Amino acid sequence: MNVWTPVVVGALQLPHRLAMAPMTRDRSLADGLPSELNVEYYRQRASMALIITEGTQPSEDGQGYLLTPGLHTDAHIAGWREVTDAVHAEGGRIVVQLMHTGRISHPDNTPHHRTPVAPSAVQPKGVMFTATGPQEMPVPRALTADEVTGVVGEFRRAAAAAVTAGFDGVEIHGANGYLVHQFLSANANERTDRYGGSVANRIRFATEVTSAVAAEIGADRTGLRVSPGNPYNDITEPDTHEVYPALLDAIDPLGLAYLHIIQGPDEELLRRIRRQWSTALIVNRGGTPLATRFADLDSGLADVVSVGAAALANPDLPHRVRTGAPLNEPDPATFYGGDHRGYTDYPTLLTTSEH
Repeated sequence: MNVWTPVVVGALQLPHRLAMAPMTRDRSLADGLPSELNVEYYRQRASMALIITEGTQPSEDGQGYLLTPGLHTDAHIAGWREVTDAVHAEGGRIVVQLMHTGRISHPDNTPHHRTPVAPSAVQPKGVMFTATGPQEMPVPRALTADEVTGVVGEFRRAAAAAVTAGFDGVEIHGANGYLVHQFLSANANERTDRYGGSVANRIRFATEVTSAVAAEIGADRTGLRVSPGNPYNDITEPDTHEVYPALLDAIDPLGLAYLHIIQGPDEELLRRIRRQWSTALIVNRGGTPLATRFADLDSGLADVVSVGAAALANPDLPHRVRTGAPLNEPDPATFYGGDHRGYTDYPTLLTTSEH
């Protein structure tokens, strides 16, 4: 299937199959409000088939990093409305990625300075960058069963807020070692209650969050991102061939808009997921050439492909790819934090031709 063939993804009609992957850029305001820079950044990239925003915390407890946006206050909703209005004015489509970081956090990075919460009190390896420099991440506090239910409610309320803010949908971040992924894993989840131990118990939180969001805003506006076997943020998953098919069995009947998979080396699992999943599948092969990603469309492995750094560095990426124009190279030194440099100042073909 050609990348330029339109496709229906849930409630969304996409004009082509090249989506912008979620990327934390650490350029929101200290209180989690989207900034004017955020508005311009997303507006510039509205020609992508679908924009999936950076991870956005559904609650104060959900924040892990400095200067990431929130979606749990009226002010957050108003700030995001400026973003969605700007993208829609350019003809684009945008969904918000809801990301609760769980144990990948530090008290210095949150509004309330409380200990991070997680499935279990298991300290993650690694450090967290804070305003005073890198610090060891603390031992998190294990959520009680009642609190787990409360976190499900946080996702539901943030999803409702997303609709009020004008988003076209919600992507639940179940990947990269954050809270949903922590519940799925074998090492971050040492619980012995209904949320831990067996595969059926470890997928329960992901299933409850997904079901709650779908019930709140419609399954056809709900997506889930997963990264089977990804060790990022100190995650161990020796049983991906049991966990992920079980998770898909539980959520596929919901009729979600899409599943978004960060593909690792396990091609067999990807093919199994493709066979099992009944709606749109978005595949992200980070660090691989665009031609390799487009081959997934031709083979039927993917319905849509998502790209990160290429979309970051090329606001007009679809136009460049369609015309065979050269691509801007991303500058890793400006990926996280800072000002407009490496954020809203990457040139388009139009601006280049004017100089």
